[in-house]
Amino acid sequence: MSDWPEGTGRAARAGTGGTDHGGGQDPVAWSGPEGAQAFAAVEAATDWLLGYPFVFRALARWVGSGSVLVDYGCGPGKVADHAARLLGAKVLAVDTSPEMLALARGAGTAVAEFHLVTDGRAACLADGGADAVMCNHVLASLPTEEAVLAVFREIRRIMRPGGPFVLLATDPACSGTEYASLSIGDPGGQYAPGDELPVRLRRTDGSWQVMPNHAWPVDFYPALLERAGFTLLVQHRPTVEEALGLPGLVDADLAAGRTWSAERARPPLVITTALAV
Repeated sequence: MSDWPEGTGRAARAGTGGTDHGGGQDPVAWSGPEGAQAFAAVEAATDWLLGYPFVFRALARWVGSGSVLVDYGCGPGKVADHAARLLGAKVLAVDTSPEMLALARGAGTAVAEFHLVTDGRAACLADGGADAVMCNHVLASLPTEEAVLAVFREIRRIMRPGGPFVLLATDPACSGTEYASLSIGDPGGQYAPGDELPVRLRRTDGSWQVMPNHAWPVDFYPALLERAGFTLLVQHRPTVEEALGLPGLVDADLAAGRTWSAERARPPLVITTALAV
């Protein structure tokens, strides 16, 4: 059996669920005890194939022992802990949800430090206190362009000039495809920036959980990042061939456990990398 981490990190947001979009589950808001418990139980196989390993690979160019890496929107903390072990950095993980942070701190394997974001500010970090920042699947929980820009500006505040910012997001244009561990939007759905769209996440028991999201096209990020004080933006859509073709990048048990047919046909994740000015 693989010991590859299950779960992922996403920032919480206040709100209530809407209509059921399938899978036999009612939508669960990102915030509160119910949302934290539901999200901590997601499988995230697609993310661990085409997302997080490529985030860590990008960060490894700059981050090592003695570096301060921030996981902005860490959720239940499993990605932050994995990054700390893999990269050897001091990882400060922050989130807006006290319930998510309680789960993270309660994990028996926790090695990162976990702190609360209050009123949009990570008070645990001084200006320029971070050498690098990763932000995984956070922006889909934000309802407006202004909210996305505010997150980018707070991330820029805590970063030293020249530090790398690595952003992982799903592509709303991949709506209607069922991947190994997620399904974005409804079949045939078309979503404008900020539109609500359902995302179904496979849980570790094989059931599906619907989470409320907002559609932010991947080409929406560069202009906002530049406004927030970032430059040298690069976007990369990892493929299954890349993941399986780089020895040691992806857990072998995870890679061999599925055919990844949907991920091969239409990779759903995009990584945006930028440097703080």
